[in-house]
Amino acid sequence: MSRSPRGGVAPDGFRALHRFGQNFLVDRGVLEDIVRRASIGEDDVVLEIGPGQGVLTRALLERGCSRLHAVELDERLRETLESLALREPRLCLHWSDALRVDYAALDPFPRKVVANIPYSITTPLIWTLLRFAGRGLRYHLYMVQKEAADRLAAEADTKERYPLGVTLEVMGGVERVRRVPPSCFRPRPRVDSAVVEIVLTRNFHLMEDALWSDMLHRAFAQRRKTLFNNLKGFGKIEDWEELLRKTGLDPRNRAEDLRGEEWLRLHEALRTSVG
Repeated sequence: MSRSPRGGVAPDGFRALHRFGQNFLVDRGVLEDIVRRASIGEDDVVLEIGPGQGVLTRALLERGCSRLHAVELDERLRETLESLALREPRLCLHWSDALRVDYAALDPFPRKVVANIPYSITTPLIWTLLRFAGRGLRYHLYMVQKEAADRLAAEADTKERYPLGVTLEVMGGVERVRRVPPSCFRPRPRVDSAVVEIVLTRNFHLMEDALWSDMLHRAFAQRRKTLFNNLKGFGKIEDWEELLRKTGLDPRNRAEDLRGEEWLRLHEALRTSVG
């Protein structure tokens, strides 16, 4: 089930709720592209967020994964999904808000996440799941709003650049797999969607250091301000201009100007300075 700001009635009469931002994927070609791209194997433990009526869920199970953890908030879908789980013991249902799940307790632990996620929680959900890269959750395939996909993959010196995109750059890479128009959903959302693939290949434990996220969010807090003006007073650093110059950075730059390796240098310098 894909999500967007609009509600309405799905093809089978199920009413999508505005507060859950529900829209239902009805294009079989898009569904097949998603499961094919995920390359699910018999040893894969997969996490799905928002299974809805189980369309993607069934497709993932058909691909032969060893276990599928599915997180759903809408209790109206309990009968549908529990009926599927009774027939398919590899499916493990978790009835919860995706932002409040104890992912660390999932057993066996997932190595891939494949999901049509609620667009309103795209950024906080991905931030949350990146913390488990060190445990092996390193493949992510999401349906997201097209504008979110553009931000996730934005390069330095672009206005779409933001903290999560920087983090994904230094941990691996993001690829926009395909655009998905509103006609692929019922009810139709007012926005275009996109499938994005995130593959993490390095810096797996970066998100375990809260200083990384805090530094980025402070630096991007007011986009028109320079790096120096956003960071001064942060981290108990007495002379941010000196620290930036010693790190090889121009204090007059804005946060969006920096490349991934420059952010890593700044993070290391800050971590050393604050002890």
